[in-house]
Amino acid sequence: MVYSQQRSITILMLPWLAHGHISPFLELAKKLTSKRNFHIFICSTPVNLTSIKPKLSPKYSHCIEFVELHLPHEELPKLPPHYHTTNGLPPHLMSTLKRAFDMSSNNFSTILTTLKPDLLIYDFLQPWAPSLASLQNIPSVEFITTSAAMTSFGVHHLKNPSPKFPFPSINLRDYEAQKFNNLLESSSNGIKDGDRIQQCSDLSSDIILVKTSREIEAKYVDYLSGLMGKKIVPVGPLVQEPMYLKVDEETWIMKWLNKRERASVVYVGFGSEYFLTKEEIEEIAHGLELSKASFIWVIRFPKEEKGRRVEEVLPEGFLERVGRREL
Repeated sequence: MVYSQQRSITILMLPWLAHGHISPFLELAKKLTSKRNFHIFICSTPVNLTSIKPKLSPKYSHCIEFVELHLPHEELPKLPPHYHTTNGLPPHLMSTLKRAFDMSSNNFSTILTTLKPDLLIYDFLQPWAPSLASLQNIPSVEFITTSAAMTSFGVHHLKNPSPKFPFPSINLRDYEAQKFNNLLESSSNGIKDGDRIQQCSDLSSDIILVKTSREIEAKYVDYLSGLMGKKIVPVGPLVQEPMYLKVDEETWIMKWLNKRERASVVYVGFGSEYFLTKEEIEEIAHGLELSKASFIWVIRFPKEEKGRRVEEVLPEGFLERVGRREL
């Protein structure tokens, strides 16, 4: 049978409402459609889809579509539609956003019924999604967008609160461990985040996808597999494709990297929605300066400080002292 004449396999994706989750889901969709005859629907709130649509080049328009998921807002007046995302969400409304996401389950069930996908790929906080899919005989697979090291560390402490993590290179100080535990204990709709995480992994059909590779995290992948009792399938780093870069054209960053020795550059970044305090910036700058290593440091500012320049927040004379080691 000719490849183009084969029936396409339909996949519905439901990421958590954060850009750092939606973006890897989109890159996974691109990777899947480039390998096989898949047709993929990515489901999220209108405000999130507005920001992600520009990242989809026209070559994928025939095989990747976006589906709007509407969260209730009349019942939750403190959470208008422009807050149906973690981007720019006031911290005190995070629990409300999770509650609204849970309350959208009926709308999501209708989407499942309408699209009748062959597979659901879902994120780590919505156990109701695979449960609803199961009611319609649709298999589900969890996709974890964080590293295997981070995920295995978290799951280890959920399942084994007392014993130490078996890889001592990852170790939290007491105050850091308390913050970490507070994250797992935080709840909305009467469900702790730690319980949501465990339920989502339990409901995944035989395998769990993780944004990583065995070349980088083999020992953590294997440990995570044992903790979860599921086969872990690494799907690669899922780096976003340059939208308008010509084939074989080097970016200025690549040119800078190509002048450095292999494995000699430190990358410093804390995600798309974490903003460092002045004290944190000063401490990191001090450490990078003492390290004598070349580095790429990503510093982000909140929306209200969008026009701020990096030079304004770095210690005085820092750029001059590190010279050409920084980017």
